[in-house]
Amino acid sequence: MIGVQGLVKHHGTVRVLDDVSLHVDKGEVAAVIGPSGGGKSTLLRCINGLEAFESGTVSVGDIQLGPAHGQHS
Repeated sequence: MIGVQGLVKHHGTVRVLDDVSLHVDKGEVAAVIGPSGGGKSTLLRCINGLEAFESGTVSVGDIQLGPAHGQHS
């Protein structure tokens, strides 16, 4: 299960992700689509812990990431 709630991410002064929320159940297939520069790769990097974010939460199974430091709980 993947859950994202209220995710906010800035690149400098640009707000790349603005209050993004989603839920993908185990076995479910989902696609992230949008224009170039729309934040798709940034969203995926936040979900897999490669990029810190300013606010919101990300959970993948039992692992939870929090804002700013991308710390595991």
